[in-house]
Formats: sequence, structure tokens, C-alpha cells
Amino acid sequence: MAHNHYKRIPNYRHLTPDQEVELLNQHLNRVTDTCIPEEEAMRRIERLVVEDWYASDKNGQAFFPHQFFYRLLLSGKLKEHYEIDPKDSWMMAAAEKNLPMFVPGWEDSTLGNMFAAQVISGKVKNVHTVRVGIEYMMELARWYAETAGKTPLGFFQIAGGIAGDFPICVVPMLHQDLKREHVPLWGYFCQISDSTTSYGSYSGAVPNEKITWGKLGVDTPRFVIESDATIVAPLIFAYVLGW
Repeated sequence: MAHNHYKRIPNYRHLTPDQEVELLNQHLNRVTDTCIPEEEAMRRIERLVVEDWYASDKNGQAFFPHQFFYRLLLSGKLKEHYEIDPKDSWMMAAAEKNLPMFVPGWEDSTLGNMFAAQVISGKVKNVHTVRVGIEYMMELARWYAETAGKTPLGFFQIAGGIAGDFPICVVPMLHQDLKREHVPLWGYFCQISDSTTSYGSYSGAVPNEKITWGKLGVDTPRFVIESDATIVAPLIFAYVLGW
């Protein structure tokens, strides 16, 4: 949507605090060498998704964060702002297929801040109009138990942090907390990481460490690719898809 409005900052390491303020005043939020255009990106989404928040809140409905995105994409309300062919959008493809998605830590996002503001202001009455992270884990547990019972599920982790730690923990939760002994372990584990093993560095943890947590087994195929995910992931996807 904001493809043509992003601003590149090749010399980002040398910006002065005053130059950072200039970017702030232009509503250009910097992430390393790229500035996200607030008006064309976040605020444009906000104005439309807020309408759905209000309607869902009024009707006593509740949806997961990604479901609000799916509903917005499939409504066609964003079409006038498209800046790439929608067939090249992974988000549109996910929405069209209603791809199962589990998004930990959504509250720690720009849209999460916007939703909190709507609740604080009283415009959204029920804070649970957007379903929370614990409900994501509950839904993941249901989906994993149902799906892994039919076919093995592997775990492909790109980088680290909560996006990896949250879903992989569903297996030990099912085993240790719910005492479901017959739920299969993950079928394989593969991670693309440029983080090194160090004290407290979960992102750099080697796969064997996960055996001690009940996430993987002794015979689980385990791989770590130590490289840049932006290079490696597309190559692996292309190979798997036969491109």
C-alpha cells in the first residue's frame, strides 16, 4: 500500500539527533535504513480497521488481530491504494485461503497501540473485541492437536524472539500441562539464524537445547542455517515450490 512512499536512508548510521527530529516531523518512522511513511501506511490502515472495531464492538463480536486484517483485505476497501499487483501479496494470498495464523505479542505493535487508545478513549467498550494472545495459544493448541494427529507438523523458524518461542511451546504445554501423552512432537526443526549462542540468547540456542524443554525428541531431524534469512528463506521456498 505504501510501496512508493517508503524513504531510504543509506547514511542512517551518521544521522544526528536533529536529523532524526526532521524525519519525525515528516512523519517518517525510521527502522534502520528505511523510513515507514506514517500517513500512507499506519494511519491509512487505522482509519479503515477502526470502523470494523467499532462495528464488531457494537455487535458484541470478537476476532483475532489477523482476522480483522483478512476482513479488511477481502472487503476491497484498500483497492484504490494498491501499489503492487495483489497476486504478489502474501497477505492477500493468506486472506483468500484463510490461512491459520497465530500472532503472539500483537499488543506490542503500532496497531495494538491504536486499539489500546480506542479502548482508553471509550470509543471501543470491550477490550476483548480484539482477541488476546492467550486465546491465540488456546486456538493453536486446538489446531495443532487436530492437525498433527493426521499428519506430522514441522517447525521452520526464521530468526528468533517471541514469534518462534510462542508456537513451539504448544507441544510441551499439551504434554506437561494438559497431560496429553499421545500428541506428537514437532516433526522436524529448522531455523535460519544469524544470532550466536550466548548466555540468555534464545535466538541463538542450538536445537538440542529444545529437547530439554520437551519441544523436540532425540530422533527429531534438526537443522540450523547460520546466514541472512532475507537471502536463505526465498531460496528454500523456491526449491520447495519447484520454481
